[in-house]
Amino acid sequence: MPPKFEIFPDRLEITSAGRLPESPSKEEFFNGISIPRNKELMRIYRDLELVESLGSGIPRILRAYGEECFKFTDNFIRVTFPMTAHDTAHDVDNVSEQIRTLVACIDGEVDRETLQSTLGIKHRTYFRNTYLKPSMDEGYIEFTLPNEKQSKLQKYRLTAKGLALKENLKNSK
Repeated sequence: MPPKFEIFPDRLEITSAGRLPESPSKEEFFNGISIPRNKELMRIYRDLELVESLGSGIPRILRAYGEECFKFTDNFIRVTFPMTAHDTAHDVDNVSEQIRTLVACIDGEVDRETLQSTLGIKHRTYFRNTYLKPSMDEGYIEFTLPNEKQSKLQKYRLTAKGLALKENLKNSK
């Protein structure tokens, strides 16, 4: 049975038939330990780069919404994502020019050097403090390697909030 998606004025609810597999516990589930039910399908998603890494989705949901968004019963798992008018109809005018500029130039996963070059900013600290950090602090962009923040392979990508802002920026032109 496919999951049921319900959209309400204040929340999105996703209800999935079934429960957690017998082995991971709720604690392991919340820590991102992944046991895909269809390993071949997950391999295909990974090969097509439709998922960044197995087990990363739940920790990302927890950072944004907390454990209280999950409800487990004997037969279902329900995830509730609260929404506000700010989340659904993003007011472009309430976002700093620097965040708007950075969000507008990100497509996919991009490293810091490329972003700086695209924006024509030479000073690394200025770029980090004026563009990168505020965009991350306000949830518009995120690390691609959150556990390796200093990695030379680190890149940045838009979050759902960043994607919504980018779409609103396109529509407001």
